[in-house]
Amino acid sequence: MRSKRCGVSATASNQVDRSRLILRASALYLGIFVCVLLALNAGAYAFMAREYGSLLAPALGTPEGSRALATAMRRVALTLAALDVPLVAIVAAASYALARATIAPLQQARERERRFAADAAHALRSPLTAISAIAQAARANASVESRNAFEAIANSVREASAVVSDLLTLARNPAPGALHCEPLDLAAVVTASSHDTQPIAAARAIRLEVHAGSAIVNGDQRRLRELARNLLENAIRHARGTVSIASQRNGRSCEIVVDDDGDGIPETDRQRVFERFYQRTSDGSGTGLGLAIVRWIARAHQGTVAVSAAPIGGARFVASIPSHGERSSAEGVWERLNA
Repeated sequence: MRSKRCGVSATASNQVDRSRLILRASALYLGIFVCVLLALNAGAYAFMAREYGSLLAPALGTPEGSRALATAMRRVALTLAALDVPLVAIVAAASYALARATIAPLQQARERERRFAADAAHALRSPLTAISAIAQAARANASVESRNAFEAIANSVREASAVVSDLLTLARNPAPGALHCEPLDLAAVVTASSHDTQPIAAARAIRLEVHAGSAIVNGDQRRLRELARNLLENAIRHARGTVSIASQRNGRSCEIVVDDDGDGIPETDRQRVFERFYQRTSDGSGTGLGLAIVRWIARAHQGTVAVSAAPIGGARFVASIPSHGERSSAEGVWERLNA
């Protein structure tokens, strides 16, 4: 039975993301203006205090003079506040309009980039499929030498097709509506992914440790298995001898944790590793898309992924996803925001 789509549509997600960007930018503009305004008010208040103080200097030593100065400065403060309130309101509206005007071309450029990546990937799929079919058909009646060449061509085409599929994924907005979700246990995801990557670990003489704790989420099983597999393949590629994967419940979230005992990742590179085509080594291993796919899948599940130092000496990747009950509540918030 086909699992249901979870969350809201990609269009609704784009609207929420755009609204958040606009509100954040307008708040930044308004905050800068308020800081400047407060500095000007402080200067004006200090100037008026000095002027009133010089006028009332002969009487400042008396109770009447002190009360008069306090009353005058209170009036100054109220006057400044009365001027500030409409100014802040006007600037708030102007900041929102400016933020919308600023964000609009950036959003359009982002959408154009996504459409280009999707169009290019779709255009590449057909010739790649044709090349693979021709190579496999020709291999059947070819000589041993030619058969090996056709096999190499077919393998290269499969690798290129995998890159195209990854680019198609990254071209889509990581919205919950892009998933087919159902309640599932991350322990099963971790176990299955470890079985998938065990041959890779064995080929590199890497010991693979699995600690599958029960952690129920509302998620897309295929995508979460891909997330765990990509994290494991990345860890195996950089480990010296040991890689561990675990699933666990952590408060309101469920986590997939992958550790390796490699060289680790410097703090300056811990965000860059999730960028498309970023590679930590220049040995040609990997495509530079695996961790970008991991972040896409985590975001589509309304979760996060982060990297830090591992207790065994290398890098620790933690993909955090709302638990089954928390996920349902989050989806309700998204639906209310877009009602």
